[in-house]
Amino acid sequence: MNSIRKLLLHLRKLRLYLLAVALPFLVAILIGISPLPLRTDLQNLVFDNYQRLSPRIFDPESSPVRIVDIDDESLKRYGRQWPWPRSQLAAFVNVLKTHGAVAIAFDFLFAEADQMGIADLIRNQPRERALALIAQELDKNGTYDQAFANSLNTAPVVLGAVLVNDNPQAKITESEPENSSFLPIKAGFAHAGDDPLLFLHGFQASIAPIKLLADRAVGIGALNWVPDHDRVIRQVPLLFSLKKEIVPSLAAEALRVAQGQGASYFVKSSNSSGETAFGAETGIVAVRIGELVVRTQPQGEVRIRFTKHDQRRFIPAWKLINNEYDPAEIENKFIFIGSSAAALGDMVTTPLDASVPGVEMHAQLLEHIFNGDSLARPDYANGVELVAMVALSLLMIAVLPFVSAIVGAVIGGLAVAGMAGGSWWAFTQQGVLIDPVYPSLSAGAVFLAGVLTLYGLKQSQERFVRQAFGRFVPPAVVRRLAENPDKLTLGGENRELTLLFCDLRSFTTLSESFDAHGLTSFLNEYLTPMTDIVFDHGGTVDKYMGDAIMAFWNAPEDDERHARNSAIAALAMRAELVKLNERWQARAAAESRSFPAVRFGIGLNTGICCVGNLGSLRRFDYSAIGDDVNVASRLEGSTKFFGVDIVANGATRDEAPELAWLEVDQVQVKGKTVPIVVYTLLGDDTVAAGDAFKTLEATHAAMLTAFRERAFDKALNLAQDAASLAPTPILGLYAFYRARIGELLASPPGADWSPVLKLEEK
Repeated sequence: MNSIRKLLLHLRKLRLYLLAVALPFLVAILIGISPLPLRTDLQNLVFDNYQRLSPRIFDPESSPVRIVDIDDESLKRYGRQWPWPRSQLAAFVNVLKTHGAVAIAFDFLFAEADQMGIADLIRNQPRERALALIAQELDKNGTYDQAFANSLNTAPVVLGAVLVNDNPQAKITESEPENSSFLPIKAGFAHAGDDPLLFLHGFQASIAPIKLLADRAVGIGALNWVPDHDRVIRQVPLLFSLKKEIVPSLAAEALRVAQGQGASYFVKSSNSSGETAFGAETGIVAVRIGELVVRTQPQGEVRIRFTKHDQRRFIPAWKLINNEYDPAEIENKFIFIGSSAAALGDMVTTPLDASVPGVEMHAQLLEHIFNGDSLARPDYANGVELVAMVALSLLMIAVLPFVSAIVGAVIGGLAVAGMAGGSWWAFTQQGVLIDPVYPSLSAGAVFLAGVLTLYGLKQSQERFVRQAFGRFVPPAVVRRLAENPDKLTLGGENRELTLLFCDLRSFTTLSESFDAHGLTSFLNEYLTPMTDIVFDHGGTVDKYMGDAIMAFWNAPEDDERHARNSAIAALAMRAELVKLNERWQARAAAESRSFPAVRFGIGLNTGICCVGNLGSLRRFDYSAIGDDVNVASRLEGSTKFFGVDIVANGATRDEAPELAWLEVDQVQVKGKTVPIVVYTLLGDDTVAAGDAFKTLEATHAAMLTAFRERAFDKALNLAQDAASLAPTPILGLYAFYRARIGELLASPPGADWSPVLKLEEK
């Protein structure tokens, strides 16, 4: 029964924790079942880095593709910019066909008739001569478009077209019959399962090659790319939709043309034979091009396993013009003709390269297919990632209340490392893309919420300790106890402390003017700011003894400047007492009663003490004991003899010599046989650096010298001079010396006289 009660109590304490971790957990589930663009961006970041770490390696021996590149050097050697006369393109086709290219695909759009060839022929010619040259050229070769078209007759050439949705140049052909085609489709299409048009990237119009060329080409393919919103091309579509027609891409059409006449397309979609989609329209599964089957993403895309840009894939066009090429680079190859020239601007970004020629995408797609590479994100990936997220998050929720944050982080880190390793293995060995980021970040959010909540609960417990003990134990001690409960053991350590005793003068007489309630209010009003000053200067209040305060510095926390901090605190207490007196006297005047000025004495002493938790197992205090504690109390008591409010021993003065100290006397306190030098404190560094203090310091030192040399008349005069220079807090010191010197003048001491003052009272 007790165990059940403890369990229920523990669960009640963890209620806030469970509510805190539930929020990120539920948000993560919602993200998992409704993907957001940010999640896709994170996935692409991971998968792109996978490709950078393990890219496909280009092998020129096994690659079935070459690119005839109209590069900057070719433009320079040919002596003109693009477009070139189509008679030159016809020459390319003839050369490539002669050397056995299996397909020749142009990554250019020939949407207008060639206007450049004739213009070059007649440039700078007189009108009559120009007309004659035109007639001669037409009789010999026909137009350059005709020459290009003639070269297409028996060559496996694929021309490019562009699909658009809004372009005035596009062929929309709304006046044509409903079943007319926007492009001359060169191959047949069939499908099994859901209609592919439901899934393909769709367009409404096209910009096609001129009819003369389109009729002669054995294939026409779309040049379009579909980059992600960050403009990076990661997947390349094999097929597009143009209203009610399916249009192949340039690479797909080249692959079909290379397989000869009769090759066609067959699209396998969801709910086809052998595919289980339970009636859901999940997308395209594969495309068979001729005899070759290519697995695709749902929109008919292929996610490419890229290689780095490799110049060995390219044949500069000028080499074909100058007959400086290797025929083996053409034979039985797919040849794409495109441009890497900067002026043509056909550059794209891949996960591996910031800028590569667009024509290279066609080449890399065919290499990816022929290498048998697979890089896909299967339809079960989201489910796997969601399950992993739930499992890891629940693991974090279960273990965090019972282990430290570091142990929880180690457990979570190992789980995340396992997921990352599994994702990497799936990529490198199976070509499957599984995202480790979503489960890891989601579980990380749960972990963070849990740790922060548990930390908050711990802080709440510590606040309870502080509230319960802070009124009795110094804050520094409370902090140590809250953070380290093991400190609640008896014992102490010897260390150097600076101790402060502060006691009100004539408190007994003062208390007689108050009733019990008034005396309590007075003490609270006095002790509160004095305690705050001690705390503000890094001190620990040991105890209150009626109106007296005992405090010390350099424990429990180290304080390298403990002597200075205690002295500055004493100065602040002096200044605060002035303010309190003004308040009390103003209040008394308002009540038509008198109120005497309140004075105190402060004793400072630096020495080795025993400090720690002292007392019994049932009750103890953090306190300091030792001989130097007694000395500090004696020094406080000596202030009433010397007529000053602050007295410190030489050790305190030596550790803070930059302050405005004046030597008071050499004294032998009760219970001690060795005299000590004591000082009084006028002010801080600023006071010590002032001319007024330096003048007083010199006069005071001369007085002490004269006094100790028995030159009492001189000492008396110097005491009077010093009194005229002294500030109010130490005027009593010179009154003390004048009285003492007066006694010695009245009754001269013997030869054994010593200037050391014996303090018989405590």
